[in-house]
Amino acid sequence: MAWHTWLIYLVAAVGLSLTPGPNSLLALTNGALHGHRRTLWTVAGGALGFVAVIALSMLGIGALLQASASALLVLKWVGGAYLVWLGIQLWRAPPLQLKPSADAPFPRRSQLFRQGLFAAVSNPKALLFYGAFLPQFLDPARSLLLQFAVMAATFAVIECVVEMLLARMAHRIRPALERYGKRFNRVCGGAFAAMGVALPMTR
Repeated sequence: MAWHTWLIYLVAAVGLSLTPGPNSLLALTNGALHGHRRTLWTVAGGALGFVAVIALSMLGIGALLQASASALLVLKWVGGAYLVWLGIQLWRAPPLQLKPSADAPFPRRSQLFRQGLFAAVSNPKALLFYGAFLPQFLDPARSLLLQFAVMAATFAVIECVVEMLLARMAHRIRPALERYGKRFNRVCGGAFAAMGVALPMTR
């Protein structure tokens, strides 16, 4: 992966991590309920799950590229269209309503880890998303395994940092998201749509 491609991927991954999703909402809720230190286990489970989903996506992409040399171009445009569609869905989504139960049981660390792991791997949309997102940054002339390692490690680190920040500031962030959630969704949705239009045309 070229240096400038990685930088574009880094910016896109940060934007993706800031977008509301099951794992970020889980980190936010657990941070408010159990504190940011215990929520580290939820974040770690989610990071492992994301790496597994990215690996599955890369296996499918690699198999497709072996079958057809022009498959990457098709993947980029189909993936771009999918990102635009996701942006429209997020733009239209209602604001978040997070109301954790005050009498929720205090979970074990292994429980928190499993929560994060299952939230990452149990969403079939995640596999579709990475199948659309990752080809935008692949160079078929370079090692797919090395590119997978770089992209998976980069995304896992970014996701961990963002989720820990959410957990640490849960009490401040949650009311703001509930109040300004519609605007936040529109900003994130617009960013997704912009990525879907721009990324397939990058070289």
